[in-house]
Amino acid sequence: MLRDADPKSFAAIYVVCGYTNMHYGIDTLAAIIESKYHLPLFKPNTLFLFCGKRASKIKGLVWEGDGFLLLTKRIEEVYFVWP
Repeated sequence: MLRDADPKSFAAIYVVCGYTNMHYGIDTLAAIIESKYHLPLFKPNTLFLFCGKRASKIKGLVWEGDGFLLLTKRIEEVYFVWP
């Protein structure tokens, strides 16, 4: 899905450094963004990316103006390089 997305279609893309528990849902991920990074949550088309400890799964959180969209991507046999 995001492979075909044009990065220019997002107002901003933030990579949340470090590892995040991939069991977290929308509310917890949003709380991390607000409390730890003090970034605006409700800016339309802003993508926040989180990575799990195994680095084979990422989650994305996007505010679409009327609610959050939570995306999950798991890859096989390779790993994401994460800061």
